[in-house]
Amino acid sequence: MFVDSHCHLDRLEWEKLQLDLPQVLAQAAASNVSHLLCVSVSLQEYPGMAALVAPYSNVFVSCGEHPLHAGDWLDQQQLLALAAEPRVVAVGETGLDYFYSPDNKLTQQQAFAAHIDVARQLNKPLIVHTRDARADTLALLKSHHADECRGVLHCFTEDWPTAKAALDLGFYISFSGIMTFRNADALREVVKKVPLDRLLIETDSPYLAPVPYRGKTNQPAYVSAVAAAVAQLKDVSIEQLAAVTTDNFFELFSLAQR
Repeated sequence: MFVDSHCHLDRLEWEKLQLDLPQVLAQAAASNVSHLLCVSVSLQEYPGMAALVAPYSNVFVSCGEHPLHAGDWLDQQQLLALAAEPRVVAVGETGLDYFYSPDNKLTQQQAFAAHIDVARQLNKPLIVHTRDARADTLALLKSHHADECRGVLHCFTEDWPTAKAALDLGFYISFSGIMTFRNADALREVVKKVPLDRLLIETDSPYLAPVPYRGKTNQPAYVSAVAAAVAQLKDVSIEQLAAVTTDNFFELFSLAQR
């Protein structure tokens, strides 16, 4: 069985999919996806997201604010209160994105630091987004002692030295459908180097559908295609890849119940 370690069920485009949430989850189950982590992108949207998936015991939630959703000021106490809820298994997604939003670096850095501090207070792992900001991302993780709570660099697209530095902090590395893209040769080399026991798989749906579903709205069922591509690169069976990444998920997100 697979775990989709990062998806945004509240952002699925239902009209394009021509499916509702129960049908999406049924398709995931039919593709041997047993559990999912629905990831928060804003504190304002978190309550609605959590309510949407509340009926499904195999769908876990995180709480945080994506760097592209960061306003002028993050209410750290609100984040702490929401992320302390028992159903929340992780803090984030948080991090830095200088590709799409290079003009508010300081605001992003302050919000990221606040997320790390909350994660340490709650002893919950971080879900980290980083794009064109690898040096600052690693510097903040180190200076704010993120090794005490650990976490994952999700939808990884950076180089091996970045992955190695994150691994040295006790973090996991998660790969999405991007690693199946034709121009992702460098990323596939990173996949080969990440130890199996520190690797996760995800869809980041509704974005970044993997080959052979490019051009379609992504959904959790497609994590099986990511798994197949990773298994081929790691020269292991799909069954072994599924078992290891599932164990990794529940080891990192220890509040999630199988």
